[in-house]
Parts: sequence; structure tokens; C-alpha cells
Amino acid sequence: MKKIFVLSIVVITFISCSTDSTNDNDFYLEILPIESVMLPDEFQFGETYAIGYTYLRPSTCHAFKDLYYFPEGNTRTVAVINYVFSGNTNCEPLTGEEGRVERTFDFYVKQETGSYIFKFWQGEDDQGEDLYLIVEVPVVD
Repeated sequence: MKKIFVLSIVVITFISCSTDSTNDNDFYLEILPIESVMLPDEFQFGETYAIGYTYLRPSTCHAFKDLYYFPEGNTRTVAVINYVFSGNTNCEPLTGEEGRVERTFDFYVKQETGSYIFKFWQGEDDQGEDLYLIVEVPVVD
């Protein structure tokens, strides 16, 4: 087992080393605000729902990576994570409809009663405080 672990570390080290000083795939991650959401008025226990959301992609160097999704009790905090390719000098700004991205994620209703509270991150205010679009959806029989 130790030999496999050591061999894995050696292989990863050699793969991760590069003698190329210019890397066109340099990127960083950026959290983008969610502009709007599409949620049902109510949930039913045991059902799966497609939750729709829209965000604005600021430039052609932005690409969807993942959704930040943090469940805590009956609250779900959601934000969009994008790659921003910084090695690309051909970035074009996107505005209006050309930058609008619509996506969905599946949500499975695990609780039989109560409600779910969704907090969709919408950026920060002038003092750097997080702003959220907060939507409460009841679970019905």
C-alpha cells in the first residue's frame, strides 16, 4: 500500500511540473450574481424539481464551472462559479442578452413538511455585505 501511495505522489509530481513558461490556460474562479430564478410555488415530498436561474456572463473569457450550493438545515445558499481565463487576450465584453445565461439544477424534496428557504447570491452592497434574493417554498401534502 505504501509503494502505491509513493508511486502515485511521484507520478503526480512529474505530471504537474511543466517547463512551458507561457500557459494559455491560466484561469481563476469568480463567483457571479444570480439575476433571476424560476421556482415552483410549492414542493411535494419525494419529488424532484428543476430550479431555473439566470446570470450574466461578463465576457467571452468567462465559462460556467459549477454551482456553489450550501445546504444548512432547510436553507439552501446558491451562487454561480465561473472560470475566468486570464491567459486569453481575446476577451470581448458581453452585455445584455448576449451575456445572459439560463441554467437549471435539480432539487429533490427530502422533507415531508415545513418549507425550504433559498438564498440566491446577488452580489455585494457598497459596504461589501452580501445581497441575496430569498425565496421560501413550502412543502405540501
